[in-house]
Amino acid sequence: MRSIGLTGGIASGKSTVVELLRDFGAATIDADRLGHQTYEPGTDTFNAVVQAFGGEIVADDGSIDRRVLGGKVFGQPDQLKRLTDIVWPGIRALAAAELEQLAAAGDTEIAVLEAAVLIEAEWQDLVDEVWVVSVSPDAARERLMARNNMSAEDADARINSQLSNDARLAHADVVIDTDCALEEVRGRVETAWSALAQRSAE
Repeated sequence: MRSIGLTGGIASGKSTVVELLRDFGAATIDADRLGHQTYEPGTDTFNAVVQAFGGEIVADDGSIDRRVLGGKVFGQPDQLKRLTDIVWPGIRALAAAELEQLAAAGDTEIAVLEAAVLIEAEWQDLVDEVWVVSVSPDAARERLMARNNMSAEDADARINSQLSNDARLAHADVVIDTDCALEEVRGRVETAWSALAQRSAE
């Protein structure tokens, strides 16, 4: 089995590329889904987050209220790092376990770990290749304004709070530029998939 770590900034088109890779036959692992699992009541991560940020982040149903937690870390890099230092190792462990399970089952040739924070969390060692989905800041801004009904200022703030394209591209084995029509994106992903299949056969 060959594994891909797929990453990219907000509104870069990661979900579209993942769907296309799934269509081509890849098994996919969503780090966001794993992140939700780490927050489930009773887990070590849940307990550590509540201990670090206080019982007020627990909602009436016993789950973590992400809005309350977000309010405690938004705009505060030291508190955000405190949170990610707790949560990222939990996500990493779950991702590693799922990749191992897929490899052990023996019926998956390509596995894709989709993780927006792949580079920031330094999870590159979990995968064989890093694929970066890239789009220009202008295109990302337009997508955010249309998709999330954001103002240009809010969209820029979200984009600028993340790693730059250059920082991600420095780690890329493959780059998928989505600053184009969907059919062209499909063609680019198909080309990358064909090249991957050839590398895997070598």
